[in-house]
Amino acid sequence: MLHIAILYYSGSGHTKKLASFICEGTREVPNIEVSIIDIETLTEEGLEYLHKAHGIIFGTPTYMGSMAGRFKLFLEETSSLWVKQKWADKIGAGFTIGTSPSGDKLNTLISLSLFAAQQGMVWAGFNHIGSLYTEDNMAINNDGSWLGLMVTSHHDKSQLIRKRDETSAKLFGKRIAEVVKRWHT
Repeated sequence: MLHIAILYYSGSGHTKKLASFICEGTREVPNIEVSIIDIETLTEEGLEYLHKAHGIIFGTPTYMGSMAGRFKLFLEETSSLWVKQKWADKIGAGFTIGTSPSGDKLNTLISLSLFAAQQGMVWAGFNHIGSLYTEDNMAINNDGSWLGLMVTSHHDKSQLIRKRDETSAKLFGKRIAEVVKRWHT
């Protein structure tokens, strides 16, 4: 059994909901166990799961052009892991959500990928070509991001995530689970 952790911070619930859709996608791949871990409630048991996981998917909202401060602080607190390269050779991936179609969300994904590289992780991006290029993918990868999953929050706070982004999140989760399986078997 291969293990994937979806590690996230959610300020208003959007990132948490997105993490749940990504989780659904990972579960489409056989022999994958996945845990969703909120950094706000991370326990020693959760940290141990991260160390044992074969892949970690990082998720944070994008605020003012960069990742949420609380998530950045968590990453900075992992410097002792960096020295020991505890996460080396794990698959790393990332997702973010913001209010604006651009919102400089790419900066968040770049920061997450650099963090993963420093930890010795192998980064996996999103490989689904979206609606601008193929008519059969009209609801996929609407924000056009390949470094990771990038979506725009729904203006209706009772919904949080648009249906098209739900579909993209599930495909992203499945993609990362397939990469983990390929890399670790």
